[in-house]
Amino acid sequence: MTQALARLQTGVPGLDAVLGGGLVIGASYILQGHPGAGKTIFANQIAFKTAEKGSKALYVTLLAETHERLFQALGTLEFFDSSRLGIDVTYVSVFQTLRDEGLSAVVKLIRQEIARQGATLLVFDGLLNARDRADTQLDVKTFVAEVQSQAAFVGCTVLFLTSSRIAEESPEHTMVDGVIDLHNELSGVRAVRRLQVKKSRGTAALGGHHQFEITSDGVAVFPRVEALLAHTSVPDHAPTGSVSSGTGGFDALVGGGLPEGSVSLVFGPSGSGKTSLGINFLSLATQEQPALHFGFYETPARLRGKAAALGVDFEGLIKNGALEMIWNPMTENLLDKLGHRLLDAVRERGVKRLLIDGLGGFERGAVYQPRMVEFFAALTNELRALNVTTITTWELRDLFGPTVTAPGSEISSLLDNLVMLRHVEIGSRYKRTVSVLKVRDRAFEPIIHEIGFGPGGMEVRAALEPVAGAATGLAQGPA
Repeated sequence: MTQALARLQTGVPGLDAVLGGGLVIGASYILQGHPGAGKTIFANQIAFKTAEKGSKALYVTLLAETHERLFQALGTLEFFDSSRLGIDVTYVSVFQTLRDEGLSAVVKLIRQEIARQGATLLVFDGLLNARDRADTQLDVKTFVAEVQSQAAFVGCTVLFLTSSRIAEESPEHTMVDGVIDLHNELSGVRAVRRLQVKKSRGTAALGGHHQFEITSDGVAVFPRVEALLAHTSVPDHAPTGSVSSGTGGFDALVGGGLPEGSVSLVFGPSGSGKTSLGINFLSLATQEQPALHFGFYETPARLRGKAAALGVDFEGLIKNGALEMIWNPMTENLLDKLGHRLLDAVRERGVKRLLIDGLGGFERGAVYQPRMVEFFAALTNELRALNVTTITTWELRDLFGPTVTAPGSEISSLLDNLVMLRHVEIGSRYKRTVSVLKVRDRAFEPIIHEIGFGPGGMEVRAALEPVAGAATGLAQGPA
């Protein structure tokens, strides 16, 4: 019978999920990275979050100067609480002790301070400095072992902070229970922070790289969605009902409405009606069946205006709690941050209608493009399991053209329903059209129909007159 290890919750959003539940109580970890990677903020945030839960943290440094400059920098972060200094979070410099008396004296001082403070978390900032002071590798191993044993004896978890210059085969790496590696690197012209758990003894941490950011709130980690949700968080189930699209005439084309808990892709060129169809879909939101607009291109104010022009009262839906709008400007986004932001909002409000307008925003947020299929697979599987009926949009590059391209074939295969909107020129007149290309496990109307706009907004009208090439937008006369 397996036994779960007792954990210390770090208080860093997303980090406990990566670690498999948090830091193991009484275990020791190396937190490493080059200067500026975020080690100090990480460790201090964990220390103050530990104090918030009623425990005590001891922060030992090898700084020659006072801690005042450190406190000035930490004072810009929300988690820092100066009232806890010297009470719940204690800072001790052992620089002079190391210089004058050596490593054994440092161990003795740490032992005394852990006992005196009753600390459950020890942060030792300066492992590289201690290593440089050692005469042999045996001295390094002895120092680390003694600190570990003293802390573990009283159930104190240890974080050794060090530069990434220490090789992976060093004595320190072999002796500790875990190694967390931080990086801050350039990807093109933008800076990207990432974290990797390189060692995790006795626990299953999420492998690979995970992005994180540092803001005034401190550190937030965004576990890779496809790693965290390799399997859905709740059991999936087969759809049993249908959900109205809100667009007149459209439900008949897809066999009586969108299958409940399905994911649909509506794609077409700019101005073809993708957002309008999505607005109609959201217009049927209620307090019992809330909706979410998760968009990238238009601000909430502009979308409210567009909805009003279509006869849809977004203002009223937002005020009564039936609709929430989340806008993600197309600037410097992080793919996993977007994924977690979406899923957190869905779970928090019990969203049942979701419009993602559009998928290209996720693609632009990806630093490593080849993982998009796995990301979308995990995201859509989770939405289905949560019984969210989802419409996503994708913009075709060309208004007219002989070829039609949707997201990559593998991504398209992950979607339940495919709907194409087009501009078609017939007799010197442009017409908007809708074509249903796929509805999973259900019969649908395969004929191209015109769409227009009436008092109730967007609506599906009569079948398009028979012409060849309508799907490309380049009609070539009677079919």
